[in-house]
Amino acid sequence: MPKMKTKSSAKKRFKLTGTGKIKRKHAFKSHILTKKSKKRKLKLTHDGLVHEADENNVKLMLRLK
Repeated sequence: MPKMKTKSSAKKRFKLTGTGKIKRKHAFKSHILTKKSKKRKLKLTHDGLVHEADENNVKLMLRLK
């Protein structure tokens, strides 16, 4: 039986915290930044957490479950 591989896209996008939660980056911060306000861009800079409803799917992609 071959090893189960993690999804490459998931391992690039998500990181685990010390308490087992999953960190993620915000979308809409890569281009077309001139029309977005400073406040909006600053809020998009900070990391967020994956929602509880999506946690199981992300854990499966990372082979944590």
